[in-house]
Amino acid sequence: MTTERPSPPLQADERETLRAFLDFHRATLAMKCDGLSDDDLRRRSMPPSTLTLLGLVRHMAEVERTWFRKVINGEDIPLVWSDENDYQVAYDASESSRSEAFEAWQTEVEHARRIEREAESLDVLGYQPRWSEHVSLRLVMHHLCHEYARHNGHADFLREGIDGVTGA
Repeated sequence: MTTERPSPPLQADERETLRAFLDFHRATLAMKCDGLSDDDLRRRSMPPSTLTLLGLVRHMAEVERTWFRKVINGEDIPLVWSDENDYQVAYDASESSRSEAFEAWQTEVEHARRIEREAESLDVLGYQPRWSEHVSLRLVMHHLCHEYARHNGHADFLREGIDGVTGA
């Protein structure tokens, strides 16, 4: 499996640029997982950390679900892997598989893309209960780019530790 990573446009409006950078970061995470077995994807970074590539994919499914479906779309739904809203549960991929994690992640990415496309503008507001504040779709898209960029840095180190592959 080889992931195609889109290049963000050099000249585009704000929304298209945000959309493209978010897809660039999503593809980067997928690329870090290309060619690895389920066992490789579940390999921990270093004890006692439970961080794995598969755990990152599961975590990002929760992040996409929360920010787009729960915050922007106002859906009253639990997290994928925790009814108690515990994001740490997603990191434990010890019993997970590539197909399970990637299916959940891709489902949430598709929901996120639909919600963003259907939004009138980047000024659409949603409610973030953790902050007790309304936030714009603009902030959500910037936040997701930041979240992916940070975790893609983790994915770089995880992948290098598995088979020595660096770069993306």
